Amino acid sequence: MIDTSPVACKEFFSYLEKLFSISVSDIRAMIKDFHVEMGRGLSGDESSLKMIPSFIDKPKGNERGDFFALDLGGTNFRVLAVKLDGKGNARVPFASKFAIPQEDMQGTGVALFDFIVGCIDAFLTENQVDRSKTYDLAFTFSFPVEQTSIAVGKLIVWTKGFTATGVQGRDVVGLLIEALKRKNISCINITALANDTVGTLAARSYVDPACDMGVIMGTGTNACYRESISNIEKLDVPIADGHMIVNMEWGNFDKVRRTCYDRPLDKASVNPGAMFLEKMVSGMYLGEITRLVLVDLIRRDLIFGNQAHGAGCFAKRGSLRTKGMSRIEGDKTDRLDGVALFFKTNGISNITLHDKILLQRLCRIVSARAARLGAAAISAVLTWIDPKLKDVHTVGIDGSLFEKYPGFKTKMDDMFKELFGEKAERITLVHSKDGSGKGSAIIAAVAASSKP
Repeated sequence: MIDTSPVACKEFFSYLEKLFSISVSDIRAMIKDFHVEMGRGLSGDESSLKMIPSFIDKPKGNERGDFFALDLGGTNFRVLAVKLDGKGNARVPFASKFAIPQEDMQGTGVALFDFIVGCIDAFLTENQVDRSKTYDLAFTFSFPVEQTSIAVGKLIVWTKGFTATGVQGRDVVGLLIEALKRKNISCINITALANDTVGTLAARSYVDPACDMGVIMGTGTNACYRESISNIEKLDVPIADGHMIVNMEWGNFDKVRRTCYDRPLDKASVNPGAMFLEKMVSGMYLGEITRLVLVDLIRRDLIFGNQAHGAGCFAKRGSLRTKGMSRIEGDKTDRLDGVALFFKTNGISNITLHDKILLQRLCRIVSARAARLGAAAISAVLTWIDPKLKDVHTVGIDGSLFEKYPGFKTKMDDMFKELFGEKAERITLVHSKDGSGKGSAIIAAVAASSKP
């Protein structure tokens, strides 16, 4: 028989806190493993970190002019005009967003790129852009690519519901150029293929020269940083000395300790056996981890009591999302009325204050691990760049988890203090918004200015 006493509940939550805890010694061990994987990835050896060269450095902050950006990474496609003033300011005079029809997402590559160019054509017409001039443009393509130069990248595999044929294994910039020719649009010069993480770094470093790392913490997670070209041993083409931004694809880092709740989540995912760090840190998965623990609590009769019959609504995978966790953990009312309202909409009414407190505690346990793991990964990269943390480092971060989840940034900052003491003041986390838009245009400017 399961012990459902208050003592049993207290002991089980103590067990959960230990299970999900990330200690300073855990973090130091993770940093060592991270450095090993980074070195392997940069050398071209087998590694859980891909360490993809971007073939571009961060902006100097003095880039100026009018640039365009394309953003393809989901069911919506954006075209933006961005004006850089050379003083760290990036303004968007106009932008357009287009819903991508499913038949183009899942039809032929020719149809998809014709749709994209049709959107560009509509954008130019609607905003009365002078087509007698030539505009430098960066293409943010947020799908896995094998990038071989600043404006060449072959699609490895489609994700996010896209299945357009004839694109995998081909250079997506080349396909875009062909579509522009079919539409007789000659005022566009594609200078760079960009990743949203690289754009995030570019967007912040245009304003802040101390920014040498860009991070995505939203539905998914990834990071990039500024690396010495001499350290990127896998480059097989001669490149002048200097620095280059490296896209780490760190969501796939696999040297992390998983729990009895992480394993079934991974098994039920679309990519079992991969993306272990992302599955512990990103918004796509935190709600599901919490749901799995909640189902276990319900099974043990440690929560909901006589309302457990209504808890079946959480039996289905995906029925508790990170947005719901955010509402629960962010409730500051005396009797946690927001938590009660959230569960009432899910069929559980008359929830006790004790249960509301337990739910908030559960969300805090799961989100704290995510924040600490994210901060640990950032610490690994910064100590790779600057082992003694002698310099000041700004980390530009975009994504709804970092921006909107209550207390997430504070939890990360607290971990830096535990790990580095007073030196933690040299690390500043800043929200760097719209790396796939403004940041992409800044990359276009950098690419244009670096042309021979």
